[in-house]
Amino acid sequence: MCAPLPTSACSPRPDATVSRPAFVALALAAALACSWLLPTAQVAAATQSNAEFSGVVYADTNENGRRDPGEPGVSGVKLSNGRDIVLSDADGSYRIPVRPGDTVFAVKPADRAFATGADGLPAFWQHYFPAGSPALEYGGIPADNRLSMDVALHARKPPAGDLEVLLMADPQVKSLVDVDYLDRDILHSIRKDAPAQLGLSLGDIVDDDLSLYPAINARTAALGVPWLHAPGNHDMDLDAASDAESTLTFRRHFGPDTLAWEEQGTAIVLLDDVIHLPGDGYVGGLREEQFAFLESYLPTLADDTRLVVGAHIPFFNTATAPGAETFRVADRQRLFQLLQRFDNVLLLSGHTHVQQHFHHGAAEGWNGRHPLHEYNVGAACGAFWSGVKDEAGIPDATMADGTPNGYARLKIGRSGDYALSWHPARLPANQAEITDAMALHAPRVLRRGAYPAWGVYANVFMGMDHSKVEYRIDGGEWKPMRKVVQADPRLLAENVRDDEADMLRGFDRSPEAKPSRHLWRGALPTDLTAGEHGVEVRTTDRWIGEQTARTTYRLQDASE
Repeated sequence: MCAPLPTSACSPRPDATVSRPAFVALALAAALACSWLLPTAQVAAATQSNAEFSGVVYADTNENGRRDPGEPGVSGVKLSNGRDIVLSDADGSYRIPVRPGDTVFAVKPADRAFATGADGLPAFWQHYFPAGSPALEYGGIPADNRLSMDVALHARKPPAGDLEVLLMADPQVKSLVDVDYLDRDILHSIRKDAPAQLGLSLGDIVDDDLSLYPAINARTAALGVPWLHAPGNHDMDLDAASDAESTLTFRRHFGPDTLAWEEQGTAIVLLDDVIHLPGDGYVGGLREEQFAFLESYLPTLADDTRLVVGAHIPFFNTATAPGAETFRVADRQRLFQLLQRFDNVLLLSGHTHVQQHFHHGAAEGWNGRHPLHEYNVGAACGAFWSGVKDEAGIPDATMADGTPNGYARLKIGRSGDYALSWHPARLPANQAEITDAMALHAPRVLRRGAYPAWGVYANVFMGMDHSKVEYRIDGGEWKPMRKVVQADPRLLAENVRDDEADMLRGFDRSPEAKPSRHLWRGALPTDLTAGEHGVEVRTTDRWIGEQTARTTYRLQDASE
């Protein structure tokens, strides 16, 4: 086995005399020379390891999941122990040091696909736990002292068009009843939609009951789409004695809690960003070994790579108390420094059970040429599967900001441009007031001639601060609507109906309405003729173009 490369060869940094493409080529060529790509900062840890993990990456030409005579090795494939990166040699072989408790995994090459395991998930990892994990309520990881893993790769034709990625945050099932809701609600909607090449779950797969992992995995795996998972704060072994042990049961079912996956021109990194604080909850942040992994992996990517980084807890601060932090500031600044050289970075997160966009700048430690976009994805379970059930027996599940529960799609083009869209799980039939893009709320009747103090509200689910939202009455002139930060009146009305009910209208009532970051208002004129008037609202979504919705209100003459 080759000795670790010196820092200058393993993780070079560009300077005035080395172009970026040459810099990346130098890093990869140096790694191939010894099948190592190991930063000096990790050499000491690697040399202390008392075991070596090995195997072969090979082309599984008949796709039977095992290596048959004549199936060649595949060189240049990246593998990791969660800290270091090595590349498979010319014959497909690799070696990497491991410590007890490591999970060894491969990074999917852009032009290949992994075989599918018996659990329906991509087969690209193996745990090394010679003595098993500590005893935990939900089992942790059983003893496994194997020191070898072969990785089967299938030929894969790149998609002719955009790369389509399904995004699901916070399914947060607490029972098999909720698993059924997820299947008939979210996954049913996905099955009816356009095909995708990859699916990502952004944490809170379950609601603390980790025994539900097999049930929910069976549903997502049945979609036939490779699916990757990041853990959330409700996916932790709450009886774990340390943060390092808090995702052991998650890892048993879903593999590494931090990983990378490559598609054409795109690299996707999923991170466990929940720091378990035994006896004191959790906070958002990253472990030292995760930084080591990023420091090893990111130098293997070209500057123009579209880099997508997904995690559960938002990277921006969601705390309202002065001085509180929901994601450790030092960790965010350190992460952003590592991401700084990439021009095309998109952050994805979940956790909040609302939907919003955040653009990081200098105040958050980002000093790139453009603000760093973070899409905080709405929850699949909405407001925890609450609210009145529909005719199919599925709860309404509208989120506290008025966004209907659902899932998102990410499209990445060959040039690296991306587009995002939100897909409500189901919409009421024959109601023009709510569409895939927005929901309207307006009073049903106003007094003709009254002061125009009432308005129509448009909750534009993917709206941002600069979104243009307009409305018109009876096909007249388009007028701008004003962005407001307040609770969605549609959900406030539902809160009132819950308040006035003598019995629960669902398993749980709808959530208390919170100020929405994507709500617009337009005053309704009262100087028109008596009778019904049509209201049309339009917005131009930056990714999918013009979207419209319609409602009506009636003007009535006051009776004496």
